[in-house]
Amino acid sequence: MGSKMSKEPVNTYISIKPHKGWLRIDFKELWEYRELAYFFTWREIKVRYKQTIIGALWAVFQPVMATIIFTIFFGKFAKMPSEGIPYPLFVYTGLIFWNYFSFGLTHASESMIGNANIIQKIYFPRLIIPISSSLVGLIDFAVSGVLLVVLMFYYNYMPGFSNFLMVPVLLVLTFFASVGLGSFLGAINVKYRDVRYAVPFFIQMLIFLTPVIYPVSIIDPKYKWLLGLNPMSGIIEAARFFILGTNRLDLEVFFISCITSLCFFVFGIIYFRKTERFFADII
Repeated sequence: MGSKMSKEPVNTYISIKPHKGWLRIDFKELWEYRELAYFFTWREIKVRYKQTIIGALWAVFQPVMATIIFTIFFGKFAKMPSEGIPYPLFVYTGLIFWNYFSFGLTHASESMIGNANIIQKIYFPRLIIPISSSLVGLIDFAVSGVLLVVLMFYYNYMPGFSNFLMVPVLLVLTFFASVGLGSFLGAINVKYRDVRYAVPFFIQMLIFLTPVIYPVSIIDPKYKWLLGLNPMSGIIEAARFFILGTNRLDLEVFFISCITSLCFFVFGIIYFRKTERFFADII
């Protein structure tokens, strides 16, 4: 009589627990889902330029038209100073960094609502969504940057290749600011849909509080620290210093803006991570 062997079923389960730590970011998990981040980014790029006639050239159209308008009204009529730099070049340099920030902030703040279906169906690090939304803006920045180089040749402003090495650093700071604020607003937007109406108005007002159409030097020194609380103030000022070779860089404004950018990033990520557990329930 043979012995009868029985196999007991093995219970296999996966437990998803919140990551412990002061910043609450599981960088290992984000890296494991890097292909999903690539998918989100590429999907946004295809949707953005699908069925368009000129494609990525729309990335140039917006800053070029804004530069022309600002040059006419602020450069020619208002005689806004530009630190010895041709005003179109002065404005365009600030605009391409500003547009990357505003693009990342706008799309990151709307990204959770736009991906509601996938959020409700599967698990993945939700932080990938606002990060991917901000990364899409790099395509526009690269295309706009080509025209910037053309304008620099046209106006004979070529300070040297080494100065361009600071551009990635400034882009990272801009990315931190847009993702931090975008993640914070995206988390709020899940519950309060007013955010999608408030953000465009906020961005329209903020551009006039940013030295895009004017230099930092015209601000009263005792109020410059307030300007530095806007992360894009120091970044745009530094961009003109390194790319165009302006006379001086206001280190006070630059350092305050760098600290503000990092603070926005940390605060936004912490708030996003603390609230993301409820997204699938209320989105």
